Amino acid sequence: MITSILLYESHCFDPYRNLAVEQVLLESVKEGQCILYLWQNENTVVIGRNQNPWKECATSLLEEEGGKLARRLSGGGAVFHDLGNLNFTFLLSKKNYDVAKQLQVIVEACRNLGLDAQVTGRNDVTIDGRKFSGNAFYDSKGQAYHHGTLLVDVDMTMLGKYLMPSKAKLQSKGVDSVRSRVVNLRELCPALTIDRMKEEMLAAFQKVYGLESEALNADRFDGNYVNRLWERNASWDWNYGKSL
Repeated sequence: MITSILLYESHCFDPYRNLAVEQVLLESVKEGQCILYLWQNENTVVIGRNQNPWKECATSLLEEEGGKLARRLSGGGAVFHDLGNLNFTFLLSKKNYDVAKQLQVIVEACRNLGLDAQVTGRNDVTIDGRKFSGNAFYDSKGQAYHHGTLLVDVDMTMLGKYLMPSKAKLQSKGVDSVRSRVVNLRELCPALTIDRMKEEMLAAFQKVYGLESEALNADRFDGNYVNRLWERNASWDWNYGKSL
């Protein structure tokens, strides 16, 4: 049973640090707690734990243009992050893990914006059949997280520039079809900003869990441990070497 909910908001746009903080939150979440972590990465392609970066991303072009490649702990596909995207992570014990309830937070946040969001069978969240949120999952030693993207105002041309869909996907759906199946929330709600989306996610988090949220401060983290994880996350061995 969830008896307390906490919010941690990152003000850093470095994917290696943000993913390090996510792991620290996972390892430190207590029984009965649910943490909502809101974060953003700048010009980053994030790949799943088992993916080959060279097959998923135009790595040389990304690096030439100042972007970063990062590998997360969870599975799933490659995603592009810029500052028009808001990332969320729910962290809690496996005992209290409830994907449907966690996804309901996103649906409720959209409802508050006048948007009718639906959860699909693949744990994507869509509006009128167009996807704006993809989700991935990870668990370890009795603790788990569920994280994903919220496309608010992402540069779709950059997304298509760096990501390399599989030949099978291109043959079955085509590039135009793939693009037509995703949508920025701002296209549907023109006044929407990242800050407003954060506010609605927090309000929905509190409503769905029926609790008041407590702010979680960075001084509760072990800074040395975060730095060690940052070094691993930023290393060539972690991002590329795991694929060899």
